[in-house]
Amino acid sequence: MGFIRYLAWSEEDERWRLVCTDAGCSEIAPGVVYPPNKEEHPGPFVSVAVGRTLNEYQLIYVTHGSGIFETEGRRYDVRPGSAIMIFPGVKHFYRPDIDVGWTEYWVGFKGDQIDSLYREGFLSPSRPFFSPGLRDGILAHYKQIFDLVAGQEPLYQPKAAALILGLVAELLSCERKSVQPGHAEELVARAKFLMQERVDGEIDLNAISNELGVSTSHLNEAFKSYTSMTPYQYFISVKLGRAKELLERGLPVKQVAWDLGFQDEYYFSRLFKNKTGISPSHWKPWDHA
Repeated sequence: MGFIRYLAWSEEDERWRLVCTDAGCSEIAPGVVYPPNKEEHPGPFVSVAVGRTLNEYQLIYVTHGSGIFETEGRRYDVRPGSAIMIFPGVKHFYRPDIDVGWTEYWVGFKGDQIDSLYREGFLSPSRPFFSPGLRDGILAHYKQIFDLVAGQEPLYQPKAAALILGLVAELLSCERKSVQPGHAEELVARAKFLMQERVDGEIDLNAISNELGVSTSHLNEAFKSYTSMTPYQYFISVKLGRAKELLERGLPVKQVAWDLGFQDEYYFSRLFKNKTGISPSHWKPWDHA
């Protein structure tokens, strides 16, 4: 198994604000000096096993074997299902254990979209290592990227960029799940169901918490950590989603407000416009098509 592509991109590709710079996969057999086939790699990439600094981001996913990864004085043991995030300007090295080898998939990228995620704190050099495990969804993202960069059909770069963002989101999702208690996913799902079921009334977190057998503070903490929203924020989003459906069926604003438990039509209208940018009296199906 072996695949390597170092890519060019156009000014049009750059306007999509994310470009794929390189991608590949390789199977490193036991006893092979890393990286193999050095002549296939540009100069800055060859020193990966002893220490290097790149001007791009990279995501490396190891599916077999073992090794080490070190960056900024921190050392990580790489095992099957480990993922490594490389940041521009940050020195690092990684290599498989010489007597074991490993199988690796990688993709390199750069652009304003990923820089924005960095600036907003979704990605950080202080969190360069992920342990999502062996997941077919992650592997599928890599293989779809490889197919695109191998074929290089028109607009393959923005298509690859979308898959890269999906890959990053998948890793962050796995990271978020990993820090949740084992029951958090089920707890949040049940709370969402109850809020959907009671969309036409006011939210009563005490009642919901009691029904789920947890404290209100525990529900708030689990919900916020798992969804990045408080239960109240989620409940409002559910109400507004239902309001859009009713408005699209032609119901008057006053009736929609009443049906969804808003005692004040004007408060409902202000809330709707604040969240959607459009007043409910002007909402149409094609506004967000």
